[in-house]
Amino acid sequence: MSRRLLTVLTAVLAPVVLATTASCTSAPAQPPPAPEQVRVATFNASLNRAAEGELVADLSTPDDPQARKVAEVVQRARPDILLINEFDYAPAAVDLFRTNYLGLSQEGAEPIDYPHAFVAPSNTGVPSGFDLDNNGTVGGPNDALAFGQFPGQYGMLVLSRFPIDTAAVRTFQQFLWKDLPGARLPAGGYYSPEELAVLPLSSKSHWDIPVRVGAQTVHVLAAHPTPPSFDGPENRNGLRNADEIAFWRLYVQPGDQAQALVDDAGRRGGLADGERFVILGDQNSDPFDGDSVPGAAQQILTAHRVIDSEPGSDGAVEASKLQGGPNTTHRGDPRLDTADFGEPAPGNLRVDHVLPSEPMEVRGSGVFWPVAADPLARLNDTSDHHLVWVDLTVR
Repeated sequence: MSRRLLTVLTAVLAPVVLATTASCTSAPAQPPPAPEQVRVATFNASLNRAAEGELVADLSTPDDPQARKVAEVVQRARPDILLINEFDYAPAAVDLFRTNYLGLSQEGAEPIDYPHAFVAPSNTGVPSGFDLDNNGTVGGPNDALAFGQFPGQYGMLVLSRFPIDTAAVRTFQQFLWKDLPGARLPAGGYYSPEELAVLPLSSKSHWDIPVRVGAQTVHVLAAHPTPPSFDGPENRNGLRNADEIAFWRLYVQPGDQAQALVDDAGRRGGLADGERFVILGDQNSDPFDGDSVPGAAQQILTAHRVIDSEPGSDGAVEASKLQGGPNTTHRGDPRLDTADFGEPAPGNLRVDHVLPSEPMEVRGSGVFWPVAADPLARLNDTSDHHLVWVDLTVR
């Protein structure tokens, strides 16, 4: 690893936990709460910007049109725990978004408060020092550790109304792709040994964020795998996408293979069996359609103790019919679509997932995709993805 790369990595590897609540030591002891009802959601909100610092500038005032629509979607859906994908890594932007957008009524919607937040660096835009796309030059977004114009572009943010156990958070930003058991690396030596020695698995990061919901802990397992496209016959992005998804299957599956997983603090192993978890995020993989490696999405849909409640919407069914094109040949149920990638290809897909584990119970689920006749259909163009939510009883 070059000294320049090491300097860059050192500067961007520190997670930030933000909270606005304070503890009260004088309060009397309370009995254990009843089983909690919690709504968990994921939303690729497309709050990424073209240059570093633009997101902070846009959120510094409460009048950015897109951010207002994102906030309104959140206020209408009202999740208790929310992963936002494509929120550029900028800790200052988190409080600005909470104060100037979520904390203000958008088009009559009730403001929503998230006293707890977690944000950490992303591999996107971090220079690798190598010609990873093999075009004969070194530098630019395609040669970063993951595609990005600057470090942290397309990052992630978790917001919660429940406390985050900050001391127990695990991040896997630095875990190398080659170290994943069964890693599907591009064939023919596409990457050199030197490149594989610095190339992480995560295109953004993998986070295990323990959230205290009543008397229980729910592990929020957040990620945003790379799109399985924008590459060549080597299929480097498709293979990486499949392995980023495979990471969570190994992480929640009891067995020796999880011992190969090493977090950024050097701790080995996956999640203890019996722990409650929710795998969520834009996985960029549909179980039946699109460009991902066959079976990639099924790795988490059928993972150990996972419950797939199949969130859906009438708006997705309507859009599939109205738009036609590739949607007419899709094998997947259009009701389950979560993203509208347009025509002629690939059409609408189910790529955003909220997958809780047993022994939690699902009480309901859905996708925020209003039908055209609904006044809230004006929010359908907020992003090319739609918010996906699942209601849980945490016993």
